[in-house]
Amino acid sequence: MATSVGATQSIPIESKDDLLCITPLGAGREVGRSCIVVEYKNKTIMLDCGLHAGHEGINSLPLIDLVDPAKVDLLLVTHFHVDHAAAVPYYLEKTPFRGRTFMTRPTKGVFRWMASDYIRITNTSNSDSSGLYSEADLVSAHSKIEEIDVHQQVEVNGIKFTAYNAGHVLGAAMFLIEIAGVKLLYTGDYSREEDRHLVPAENPGVPVDILITESTYGLHNHEPRVERERALLKQVRGVVRRRGNCLLPVTALGRTQELLLILEEHWSRNSSDLEHVPVYFISALGKTGTRLYQKYVMDMSQRIQRQLSRTGRNPFDFRFIKTRTSLNDVPDRGPCVVLATPGMLQSGVSRQLLERWAPRQENGLIITGYSVEGTLAREINNSMDDIQALSGGKIPLRMAISNISFSAHVDGAQNCAFIDEIRAAVVVLVHGEESNMMRLRANLLDKYKGSAYQLEVYAPRRAETVELHFRGEKIARAIGGLANKVPTDGSFTTGILVEKDFNYRLVNTADLLEFTGIAPVAVEQLQQVPYASSFELLRLHLEQMFGELPGVAKTLRVYDSVDVTHASWKTVVDVEWESNLMSDMAADSVVAVIFNIESCPASVKLTQGHGCSHGNDKSASEEGGPERTNNNSEIAAKLVLFLRQQFTQIDDNSDSITVHLNDQTAVIDIASLEVRTESAVLQARLEPLIAQVCRALRPLSHRTTALPPPEPPTPEELEPEHKNEDIEMASSSGDSGSDSSDEDNDKKVAQAGN
Repeated sequence: MATSVGATQSIPIESKDDLLCITPLGAGREVGRSCIVVEYKNKTIMLDCGLHAGHEGINSLPLIDLVDPAKVDLLLVTHFHVDHAAAVPYYLEKTPFRGRTFMTRPTKGVFRWMASDYIRITNTSNSDSSGLYSEADLVSAHSKIEEIDVHQQVEVNGIKFTAYNAGHVLGAAMFLIEIAGVKLLYTGDYSREEDRHLVPAENPGVPVDILITESTYGLHNHEPRVERERALLKQVRGVVRRRGNCLLPVTALGRTQELLLILEEHWSRNSSDLEHVPVYFISALGKTGTRLYQKYVMDMSQRIQRQLSRTGRNPFDFRFIKTRTSLNDVPDRGPCVVLATPGMLQSGVSRQLLERWAPRQENGLIITGYSVEGTLAREINNSMDDIQALSGGKIPLRMAISNISFSAHVDGAQNCAFIDEIRAAVVVLVHGEESNMMRLRANLLDKYKGSAYQLEVYAPRRAETVELHFRGEKIARAIGGLANKVPTDGSFTTGILVEKDFNYRLVNTADLLEFTGIAPVAVEQLQQVPYASSFELLRLHLEQMFGELPGVAKTLRVYDSVDVTHASWKTVVDVEWESNLMSDMAADSVVAVIFNIESCPASVKLTQGHGCSHGNDKSASEEGGPERTNNNSEIAAKLVLFLRQQFTQIDDNSDSITVHLNDQTAVIDIASLEVRTESAVLQARLEPLIAQVCRALRPLSHRTTALPPPEPPTPEELEPEHKNEDIEMASSSGDSGSDSSDEDNDKKVAQAGN
């Protein structure tokens, strides 16, 4: 059920756009293949796209088929580790995804080589499954990735996001994302400890609505960093003293560089005792990784930068550590120290050395990072007597095994402290085994139960969606000329509301182009209405409705906005106007009048006699205003009925009639039939209507005269296909007498009326 954030009761969902959905396609109650999808306001963001170290081939992918890749707007990758980034080439090259992908500059630089190493390992492993993508796919995908700097804000299709230091590995970033005013912080893997070369994770320092955070260690707490370093060096020296070989399985890049700095510093301080003991870093990316870390030294901590400035020597230009790509130089018997990839002991150099050194008691194995469930690095801690060889058979396990975590993940206390700092109303836990995650969730709920900090904590499984209800306020900024006048309570402001990427601005038409880049366009409308009678009959009916109408030739102008054109040889009337609220209403009225002309019985009567004319009768147009009658109450009653057909809100009393149109108001005085309003447009609309009602209450013969015969069309009115035919018609008409013309015309009009 979707609930309002921070509320204790459910709120009905008025629109699906108010639902913010978070779905882990990977890393839901598991560690590995991180891939979190966020959907809100028809925007879709994918956070990380990694592989699971404990699986192979297609089984190692997140459940990316659950979300249509074509609908994903954005892919944000927090860091270069396999479990967060190794599926990116597959997603960019093997699916319909056409959104944009962002990484920090160091992450993009290292990712290229990490993914290449993944391709090499999968191609050389004993697995029968084919690789997910090729080197060519990787090169193509890498060219599509865009860089983002720490603290840089980028906006894509209304999605704003900013990168912050995460402290996990070189270039690792948290992402603060904002959609329609809702802020979400995704930590990825993060560390709050400052070590030799990395900046610790930082608090963005802004209010956050939703926090998606890792829960790798649950409530488990690390020992202090100094004690862990002391324990590591003690174990290494113990193996070396008994002339054994010490194996540290590591990833090619990441925390490995921190371990190399620790060992380099220790060997430098104790060179007299340890100079004869070689330290090897064996990885296909060893030399490349060292060069990358040398390149991005300015993206590291102040400590590294000060060391570089003080000594003039790059801290990653090692003296005592030998970087190799194969086992050729590594002795079968010690003493020596070897850091080898991969860290999970699934295959590669580290697995080969483990199988070679496992039977001898003087050798040692030190697990320094987090071990994913289902890998040999995790299983070997469970008092195993032997291990399964890659070539088949069993190998006795007699070497000393210890576990000293240098994993750059927050522990339980650090994670809880960060959650307390951020104070998000909703916390979503990901990237943790179910037992660790649920213990952390229970601890958080219990900790803040009954406190002022009302916290909702979710721990979704893989493919399980968390639905949250956000119905934020829509605030429009008045800009341009509208900003010159400060509105007061109860006042109204009119303008054009422009919405772009969840930002609302209110502008007037004159400022539209300058402030929004939108050019106002006048919409010219043309409607052709079937009509077979004379122009004079058309004029008569229109003037009965709208008062005296100005015009040129065969064109009448209604309300100075609608042009009505008719030539006698045409069977349609052209109604043209520039579209706006008042003109559209006037045009609708004109069209309605035209449709009713030929079906009106009065039209026949008007064309059959000359009618009666009294010298003391003057038209409304001659008097300069609407006709007055002695029975104003009758006029008012009829006028109210007529106005209700034209306007939605009419208020009438014994003295006046009030007309409301949007935020405009007009008052019609019943005694004088005068219109009082500040709107010239509304006044121009009402006065002809009043005149029409006044004329309608008089006898028909008092306001009509015999219709003159229709004039032949001018050459300019003729279209090419009718020109010759109409000129002949005009000639024959000109030869006949006026009496004959009147009689013929009367017959034609009478026939049209019938």
